[in-house]
Amino acid sequence: MDTGMLWSDDDARRSLAEKVARAAEYFRNKYGEQPTVCYVHPSLLPSGGETAVAGLRLLPSKSVLVNHFWLGVNGEIGAGAKRQKAGVR
Repeated sequence: MDTGMLWSDDDARRSLAEKVARAAEYFRNKYGEQPTVCYVHPSLLPSGGETAVAGLRLLPSKSVLVNHFWLGVNGEIGAGAKRQKAGVR
């Protein structure tokens, strides 16, 4: 993962899709790029498997706490260093 961000949302009134969409919007505004992947606790996913929400690939990870979302951008190896040298975050 070249750029990553941890987001927390425990509002029971929001659906998983709403939570992920809000986190993705914040990520876009902060980093200037669209996140491509989001790791979530397996209990948040249907059947504990991979799915897609708000244009992001959702993947299960036991190391992510419930109601937390680890968003990021997957890209070519070294892309993060190239962006950093160019002054892009």
